[in-house]
Amino acid sequence: MQSLTPNPTPGGFRPLPASLFASTALEASPRLLGQTLVRRTEFGEIRSRIIETESYGGIEDKGSHAYGGRRTPRTEIMFGTGGPAYIYLIYGMYHCLNVVTGEKDNPQAVLIRAVEPLTEEDERRMRFFRRIKSKKASDLSSGPGKLCRALDIDKSLNGCRLTVPTSPLYLEAGDDPASLKIMCGPRINIDYAEEYAAEPWRFLIKDHPYVSIHDKTHPPKRFYL
Repeated sequence: MQSLTPNPTPGGFRPLPASLFASTALEASPRLLGQTLVRRTEFGEIRSRIIETESYGGIEDKGSHAYGGRRTPRTEIMFGTGGPAYIYLIYGMYHCLNVVTGEKDNPQAVLIRAVEPLTEEDERRMRFFRRIKSKKASDLSSGPGKLCRALDIDKSLNGCRLTVPTSPLYLEAGDDPASLKIMCGPRINIDYAEEYAAEPWRFLIKDHPYVSIHDKTHPPKRFYL
């Protein structure tokens, strides 16, 4: 596979390879670990490192919004080519950020479950949007709803091209995931997915303080790229 740490462009942007966004969610999910998520806000940029992801891929995945080929105004973006953000609301109050991957008409999405700020200034800006006093990493952005609040992400950003550095929300190359200790295990809170609920399609950086859930019932196992 093409390197995930290419040389920067003349403007300093370090793009992720197009092949990553063209791949299935299951292929892309572990390779998004360590990459940089950039959010432009009125108070300046916030850069964070992706720590945990979940794969939702294909019409056969009972955990996916597109299961069975379900095409609705909400899920239609998943049926396009990889690259945009898919953002939706759960429980009427929490937003979730997904990276759409794959080819046209093959719905694939990677849920971003946890990120960590890259610098103290990034953390300060994230805490401003989160409006919390807790200093614990687990309270800042270790969960899909938490990270969306910390990065001021809502449905107005749905469809943003994550490959474009002029976008208010985009991705760029960070760590080489091959250098990380990656673990995998079942996805979280998808009992409705029946036999797909146990698939080891959640990926995380081992022992990282920003991991959202430590599942003692199904402890994650080492995953090798």
